[in-house]
Amino acid sequence: MTNISDRAKAGFDTSIYPYSVISSNKQSPAHTINIGVIGYGYWGPNLVRSFAGIPGARVVAVSDFNVERLAKVQSRYPAMKVTTNSHDLFADSQIDAIAIATPVSTHFDLALAALQAGKHVLVEKPMTVNSQQAITLIEEAKGRNLVLMVDHTFVYTGAVRKMRELVATRIVGDIYYYDSVRVNLGLFQHDVNVLWDLAVHDLSIMDYVLQLEPYAVSATGISHVPGEPENIAYLTLFFENNLIAHIHANWLAPVKVRRTLLGGSQKMVCYDDLEPSEKVKVYDKGITVNGSSEKVYQMLVGYRTGDMWAPKLDMTEALQTEALHFIHCIQQGDHPITDGEAGLRVVKILEAATQSMKKQGGLVELNTARLAA
Repeated sequence: MTNISDRAKAGFDTSIYPYSVISSNKQSPAHTINIGVIGYGYWGPNLVRSFAGIPGARVVAVSDFNVERLAKVQSRYPAMKVTTNSHDLFADSQIDAIAIATPVSTHFDLALAALQAGKHVLVEKPMTVNSQQAITLIEEAKGRNLVLMVDHTFVYTGAVRKMRELVATRIVGDIYYYDSVRVNLGLFQHDVNVLWDLAVHDLSIMDYVLQLEPYAVSATGISHVPGEPENIAYLTLFFENNLIAHIHANWLAPVKVRRTLLGGSQKMVCYDDLEPSEKVKVYDKGITVNGSSEKVYQMLVGYRTGDMWAPKLDMTEALQTEALHFIHCIQQGDHPITDGEAGLRVVKILEAATQSMKKQGGLVELNTARLAA
């Protein structure tokens, strides 16, 4: 299992607020980073808007196979180039970086072509359809000294950063469990199951907040639409030191829920992403165990109930913070927080979960030797 110090040695930025891109002491170079965006469906418009509205970046071209979508780009951004051929962006010497917002099955080919063309890459989650593809992209980016960043957007929210602070400063104490629910009615996907679509968010949040890797997973799921991927799934992750995590993902729920519970020996945290203001609440609640293991019958469990407080959060839009961080990493040569290795860790868990579901919840061990090296 890789711990925080291991990641620090490997070059990961484990500071509580590694978002110095907003108020950096370094002087950003005058060179503006020209961005090309591939995919203008659901998420592409958000990427274009975010990069178009921050200093140091300029979206110069958008690619999509749908000409109606490209017409919308031209209507809103008349100066941008549009094309139905993504290779036009790879061949454009004016473009420094490519942002990919396409179905996951296309991520690897597009990202690899962009890297081989000498472009920095921001790729939507999940990074790839398997870990071998992710490793190939990591090695390609490293060999060419290019930035490879994964769009794990929730990592850049003020709420998740605050949870990371609470864990890093040990306000929460020893972590006992991480429990997350992400359910709603739709949107059914045809190419990936509900874990690859919804749980990927929770896995990226958990990876950043805990800075730990599970040694095994167990997952169950089922499809209620013939011939389609699983639309409801339950994923359990096992860590050392009695830490357990559970994620419930569902496309067939009557209500929308986005809630995470983090339990520790000192404090407990509730993160509700649907709350308009107090998204993170910290509870001074827990238990104390009195007695000895030799006299179990004399062991008493005491309950601690204290105050609840809602810490102040940075309300800057996550995607804007992420876009700024991507540009900063390119300009300064820094390492992204949600880099290729972060994307790989999430993909490895999703792969193992898919294997476990085929075995109706059979335990699947994760090989973390490569990441811990």
